[in-house]
Amino acid sequence: MSNRNGIVCLVVLAGCCLISWKRLRIDIDDVLMLASHGLLLLAICTLVIYIIHRLKSFFSHVCQKLRASRLHESSRIKQEQVRINQQNKHTEKTSDYAEAVIKPRQNSLHQRKMEHYHRMTGESWKLTQGFTLRSHPAQTHDDGGVDINETPIQRAKRRQRLQTAAGVPIQQEVQKQKMVIVLPDEPQPDTAGVVKIALRCPSGRTIHRRFLKTWSSLLLLDWMKKSGYHPVIYTLCTSYPRKPLLMAKDVSLEDAGILMDTVLNVEEKDPSTT
Repeated sequence: MSNRNGIVCLVVLAGCCLISWKRLRIDIDDVLMLASHGLLLLAICTLVIYIIHRLKSFFSHVCQKLRASRLHESSRIKQEQVRINQQNKHTEKTSDYAEAVIKPRQNSLHQRKMEHYHRMTGESWKLTQGFTLRSHPAQTHDDGGVDINETPIQRAKRRQRLQTAAGVPIQQEVQKQKMVIVLPDEPQPDTAGVVKIALRCPSGRTIHRRFLKTWSSLLLLDWMKKSGYHPVIYTLCTSYPRKPLLMAKDVSLEDAGILMDTVLNVEEKDPSTT
C-alpha cells in the first residue's frame, strides 16, 4: 500500500514539474533542482509512512501479547485451583482408606504376631482376658463378726495377729524353686551307639546335638524346652513318614526308632487333641 502511494506521488510530482517547466520557461538546472527536492520530499514521506506502519504493527503485537498473557495467567490460576482441590480430595480419600482399611489390617497383623510370640514363649495365659478376684460376700471373723468390706490383705493381717497372740506358729510360704534343665554332655562322634539329631524349628533355625541311643527319649523334650519350645505347646515329629515321636521315661531313643542320624520337626500341637 505504501509503495503504491509512493508511485502515485512520484507520478504527480513529475507531472507538476513538467507543466511548470513548459509554462514558466525555466532552464534544465532548475528542473533538476525541483526534481531532486521532490524526490527528497517523497523519500521523507515514504520513511514516515514506513515508520508509522512499523510502530502500528509493533504496538498491535504488544497488545496481543498482553491480552494473551492475561488469559494465560487466568487459566493458570484456574488450573492451579483445580489441582489443589483434586489433591485435597485425594488426601481425604487416602486418610479415610488408611483409617478404615490399613490401620485395622496393621492392628490385626500385630495381634497375630503377639499371639504367635506368646505361644512360642509359653505365655499363652497373656492371651486370655483374665478374671476378677472376688471374696465371698459373707466372710466371718474368728470372733463371729462379719465384715463384708474387709479386703483379703486386711483379713490376712488380722489372722496373723490372732495367730501371734495365740502362740500358733505361722506357716511360711515355701518358695517354689525354678527347675533348671541340665542335659548330659555330648558324647564324642566316635563313641559306640552315638547318633546325631537335628531339630528343625518353626522359626527356620536348625540345631544339632549328639545323643546315645540308650538314653531316654525324654531328653529330646528337655532339649526342645531348653531351645525355647515348651512341650505343652510343641511336640516332635519325624520327617518321613510324618508322625509324632514316641517319648516316655522308660523308652530309649533306640526304642523310639532313632537308629541313625535323624532330623526331627518341632511342630505346634493341635489344640483339638490336647
